[in-house]
Amino acid sequence: MTIEQLNYDAYKGKSYHAKIRSNQYLSIEPQDDAFSMEWVPCEEELVMPLDDEMLSDWLENPVAYGAFEGEELIGFVEGFLEEWNNRFRITNICVFDEKIRQSGVGTGLLETIMRDAVASGARMAVLETQSFNYKAVSFYKKHGFEIIGFDRYAYANNGPQEHNMLIYMGKKLR
Repeated sequence: MTIEQLNYDAYKGKSYHAKIRSNQYLSIEPQDDAFSMEWVPCEEELVMPLDDEMLSDWLENPVAYGAFEGEELIGFVEGFLEEWNNRFRITNICVFDEKIRQSGVGTGLLETIMRDAVASGARMAVLETQSFNYKAVSFYKKHGFEIIGFDRYAYANNGPQEHNMLIYMGKKLR
């Protein structure tokens, strides 16, 4: 496997597909004047399709890296420096094939873009994931990120019932 910087023009708008599987979700419920958070086991495995495009128009001067097996793109990561608050936002990280997740591809991609985050002078790296994505939350925690916020209704008005709430994670860089 090699990791290379992606050519913006060649990959901008390129579609990709993956699946997220999880056997637990993060329950975030109002409790008095605060919230309770706990991991809840699923009765049935959650399987969520992920269909998206690489390098969206809203990204400000993005950097992107691809993991390649020979000529085949097997995963990527993208991000940019948010100048207004001096945080480096990782907007996407994905290893397409479930069979090769936990083989070091994601770690290689994250470590590569984190070098850009540090070199940018950003005070913090931030990203978002979903409350049903236990494996992603665990992966980011393993790499020094912590939960810094959430939005119960970011994706839909029934986000809590569908276990699909936005989780913000961050890591201080200095």
